[in-house]
Amino acid sequence: MSIKLGDTAPNFKAETSIGPIDFYEYIDGGWAVLYSHPSDYTPVCTTELGRTAQLKSEFEKRNVKVLALSVDSVEDHLEWIKDINETQNTTVEFPIIADKDRKVAELYDMIHPNASATATVRSVFVIGPDKKVKLTLTYPASTGRNFNEVLRVIDSLQLTDKYSVATPADWTDGQDVIVVPAIKTEDIPAKFPKGYTEIKPYLRTTPQPNKD
Repeated sequence: MSIKLGDTAPNFKAETSIGPIDFYEYIDGGWAVLYSHPSDYTPVCTTELGRTAQLKSEFEKRNVKVLALSVDSVEDHLEWIKDINETQNTTVEFPIIADKDRKVAELYDMIHPNASATATVRSVFVIGPDKKVKLTLTYPASTGRNFNEVLRVIDSLQLTDKYSVATPADWTDGQDVIVVPAIKTEDIPAKFPKGYTEIKPYLRTTPQPNKD
């Protein structure tokens, strides 16, 4: 099964490092990041889970719950978390799914046979409050993810979900945004009272609408 943007994220029940969860109940109408790891006790994964834990407050202020996944057992997860906390100077509190039977990995198409027949690739899914998949990213096992980019994309998704705007290349929170082409130029002042700049008829920018 291939998960595409706009699809409803499949629900699942799983054992995790914090106990059994039902995915839909866990995210409870908020945003979610679900991401996979090839295996416990691997160096790149150790840094990734540590970085996620360090960014706990950043995810919380965006109303995002994080779940990680690998195909190892809960017992392995719990021992590995001790290493993560020690080596990354943090405290992992989000759940790590124990997907020993690979049911969740297969449900979300996290195993790419031409990369590895058994290990999950570094998949990332951002899921909205409507349980729709808003973003997918796939990294090879050799490349650690950039979690500042994950947060940047969440900022963009949450902003564009509420306003008729798009975010330009390299945009970060607080910078000007693009007025979507569907809005006529003459209608912009009513929708965006902070003003706008017309660079081209199809390229109009405005200050980020949810910032003072």
